[in-house]
Amino acid sequence: MLVREVRQLREMSEAELLERLDQLKAELRKIRSEIGTGGGVGKPARAREIRRSIARALTVLRERRRNVQGG
Repeated sequence: MLVREVRQLREMSEAELLERLDQLKAELRKIRSEIGTGGGVGKPARAREIRRSIARALTVLRERRRNVQGG
């Protein structure tokens, strides 16, 4: 699944990547607020998955920007 996710991220445009990043960050904020208020979170490990997905998206963005700059 990891390879598929990275492949999908690399196929997205920069605008789509930024939109996906915003969605992931919003979902992470929601989960963190649920944890903080003491509410039951259905899948607590989802926060880790989201953090890692955010990191993957940021990595793809940085790779693209680095390649554009000729680095």
